[in-house]
Amino acid sequence: MAATINLSLSPLLSTTQTQSNRISTTTDLIKSSKNLNEIKQLHAHFTKQGFNQDPGFLGKLIAKCSELGSYNSMEYAQIAFDSFCSGNEEGYDNTYKFNSLIKGYSLAGLFHDAVLIYVRMVVECVEPDGYTFPLILSACAKDGRFFTGIQVMGLALKWGFGDDVFVLNSVIHLYGECGEVDKARKVFDKMSERNLVSWTCLICGYAKSENAEEAVALFFEMVEEGVMPNSVTMVCVISACAELGDLRLAERVCDYIGKAGLKVNSVMVNALIDMYMKCGSMDKAKRLFEECVDRNLVLYNTVLSNYVRKRMVREALEVLGEMLSCGGPRPDRVTLLSSISASTEMADVFLGKQCHAYVLRNGLANWDSIGNAIIDMYMKCGSQEWACRVFDQMSNKTVVSWNSLIAGFMRNGDVEAAYRTFNEMPESDLVSWNTMIGGLVQQSMFEDAIHLFRVMQNEGIKADRVTMVSVASACGYLGANDLAKWIYNYIEKYEIHLDMQLSTALVDMFARCGDPSSAMKVFNKMKERDVSAWTAAIGAMAMEGNGKRAVELFYEMLREGVEPDQVVFVAVLTACSHGGLVGEGMEIFTSMKEIHGISPQIVHYGCIVDMLGRAGLLKEAVGIIKSMPMKPNDAVWGAFLAACKMHKNEEIATYAVDMISESSPDKAGIHVLLSNIYALGGKWTDVAKVRMSMKERGIKKNPGSSSIEVNGNVHEFTSGDEFHLEHTNICLMLDEMNCRVREAGHVPDLTNVLLDVDEQEKEFLLNRHSEKIAMAYGLISTSRRHPIRIVKNLRMCSDCHSFAKFVSKVYHRHIVVRDNNRFHFFQGGLCSCGDYW
Repeated sequence: MAATINLSLSPLLSTTQTQSNRISTTTDLIKSSKNLNEIKQLHAHFTKQGFNQDPGFLGKLIAKCSELGSYNSMEYAQIAFDSFCSGNEEGYDNTYKFNSLIKGYSLAGLFHDAVLIYVRMVVECVEPDGYTFPLILSACAKDGRFFTGIQVMGLALKWGFGDDVFVLNSVIHLYGECGEVDKARKVFDKMSERNLVSWTCLICGYAKSENAEEAVALFFEMVEEGVMPNSVTMVCVISACAELGDLRLAERVCDYIGKAGLKVNSVMVNALIDMYMKCGSMDKAKRLFEECVDRNLVLYNTVLSNYVRKRMVREALEVLGEMLSCGGPRPDRVTLLSSISASTEMADVFLGKQCHAYVLRNGLANWDSIGNAIIDMYMKCGSQEWACRVFDQMSNKTVVSWNSLIAGFMRNGDVEAAYRTFNEMPESDLVSWNTMIGGLVQQSMFEDAIHLFRVMQNEGIKADRVTMVSVASACGYLGANDLAKWIYNYIEKYEIHLDMQLSTALVDMFARCGDPSSAMKVFNKMKERDVSAWTAAIGAMAMEGNGKRAVELFYEMLREGVEPDQVVFVAVLTACSHGGLVGEGMEIFTSMKEIHGISPQIVHYGCIVDMLGRAGLLKEAVGIIKSMPMKPNDAVWGAFLAACKMHKNEEIATYAVDMISESSPDKAGIHVLLSNIYALGGKWTDVAKVRMSMKERGIKKNPGSSSIEVNGNVHEFTSGDEFHLEHTNICLMLDEMNCRVREAGHVPDLTNVLLDVDEQEKEFLLNRHSEKIAMAYGLISTSRRHPIRIVKNLRMCSDCHSFAKFVSKVYHRHIVVRDNNRFHFFQGGLCSCGDYW
């Protein structure tokens, strides 16, 4: 039943009362009103008493409606105001009423209406006062109406409020909320008088514009000038500390809560818990959460989202359980987003379905973000059919919904469905293209990724940093150096921000394309470098065969205080292996556990076995294999067998054969190496046994292939290839090459033909290796000043290596070959590997 108030006011409103006493009574009654119904009753009553056109009465009525700050109260206030204006032709000072309406609309979140009231005020030539401009500037700030705010600011200057501290504070607030924090700082610096609000507005502006360091620095500058913070200041600066993740700095800031004598309210508790969790002090956050008596929904959501972000899913579910079972606040869409993310992280489709059911029961399914999260959850849990069902039932399919579905298809390897969905989209955005291109790269469909990127360019869509990271990765795997240079030029031309991730991708791209000098140029230009950037640079040197420089970079990284991870150790140990730096490699390997506290994994042991094996230290390599805390995998055995083959040590290879028979890895490379070792020793019966075993197990050897990029097109050749359009010219060039390199002293190494055929047949087969065909095509298709760049899918054989050295000398060409192990840079009859590979 609606509340009523006692309107039996005859003693108070008798005719003997003075007009001023009656107005005073009405004012008191309006102020004491608790809701809109009471205001309406009072309005009706006093209208009968003849007060409906009294300016003072209407002003208090509108102010009270505005104080309630709801849609209905503002609608009523507007009607009352319009009625008053239409019934009074005489001019009244309406500034107070206009200010009340602007304030009320802002409180109700009806910022557009607040601006319209201000416009009406200007049109009706109502003079603003010192309250008008702060109120309307605040409304513009909250609604992100930057340009409207600028116009208001211009009028404030015109009316002489340019030095008003309250107006200037509102201008700083506007700039800060709209991301123009540099302009806010200029206003702040020019202020002749500042108060706490001035400092707080700028600190909050810095914090919201991701300038957390500036926010904290300004806070300390403020307290040094003797200005103590209030609770709003503390919440802003604590949030800035949370973004920085610096616990020590955060605790210095928090000391001022006590120094300023502030009471810790629920908003500050929420900020403190968020800060502690983001700074990694989970125990302090948990203790503060447990001590908090008034745990509201915002606090629960903060704790849940942080646990999920930290991948502490069990703890997140415990908090959710407490929230649901102990009479806690009713979960909202933010709660559900965290809960769905938790089930996604755990790949727990049962929990995900429970969340989905709660969403349906509580009418939350219409929120786009919830639907998109559920699609993502089902996709990551492998329930693609359920994801599609949720998508089909969505009433409002946004671009994000389509993108979530595409990303799920790509993640599950269903490229065809991803393409189909992408083509069916009514409207795509840059994220859609990035999702497709990135997905193709993840599926190792590098040429398709580059093709789609070109389609994107043809449609006039400008790429961003995310696009270029994927494209650079695809280019790197293809080894297309001309494309790599074009990509770099594209980034410079369109001024795409080179952040640490994109710069690292470019370093890796140039390194994989056999252009280590360009890779290092990008690396040296980087202002910030994380461990991934250093890893890419060390990898570039490893691929080039410059092990010494790779080791120098590793120690330089340590001197700069960058903590190494498992991946960078793989890169530097690989560099030591390729460079024959056994002593340096063993020292770095030992330091992993003893100095850096990183337990070597099987990949690190594989690097050491490879390094010792290349150096001919096969017995030491066996010792490492025996001492490994885990079972050797095919990569370890592959490295060891390759070393046995290289050094023609059949005796030690026998040990590996016995061990491989026990572990029985089904990798083709292992069996091919075994077959090759037997073939080198002329044991053709054992060769036949290995090949028969491969056939029985369904293991197929990858055919050797080499590709070369000419004029932006990639041409791929297999051994003995006869299908290229330029086949005749390639054969003529091969014959010429063989004659010229033989005259220069090259002697074919027939041991690389591991077949039981005569020597003439061996020499013919040797001359038709895929890298030689690619070299011949490069000679007839490119100019002398253009390097010949070849990508080989298998390890380069010793004869092709020697052949390439002679070709580089005889034809005066720079030849770059990337095999599945490293780069070889041939020039003037020499190779960058120093014949050590």
